[in-house]
Amino acid sequence: QTQLVESGGGLVQAGGSLRLSCVTSGRIGQYPMGWFRQASGKEREFVAAISWSGGITDYADSVKGRFTISRENAKNSVYLQMSSLKPEDTAVYYCALDVAQKPGTTIFGWEYEYWGQGTQVTVSS
Repeated sequence: QTQLVESGGGLVQAGGSLRLSCVTSGRIGQYPMGWFRQASGKEREFVAAISWSGGITDYADSVKGRFTISRENAKNSVYLQMSSLKPEDTAVYYCALDVAQKPGTTIFGWEYEYWGQGTQVTVSS
């Protein structure tokens, strides 16, 4: 069973930055990965996704230009650099692994087989 563990969340003021990390217990080099978030009382939403090579990325419109997803396959890790944070970015952030060998990204949550436990990000105004 592949496990994903997120870290790097915390409390930050609006305009600040955070870098989330996600480490997996298995090799991820062939698979797309993504980040999702769920705010209190709301449904989980897509944030960002990255192809197995790192050469293709996709972002939700709400974070485009502020967040950057990256990965280090040798370290079985994926990252989410978040800048210019806003109070509406407050949520639990989850990383996810799609064990489908394909060249592109995965943006639908239902396609991901493995999920982390989440890390809380709180942005104060």
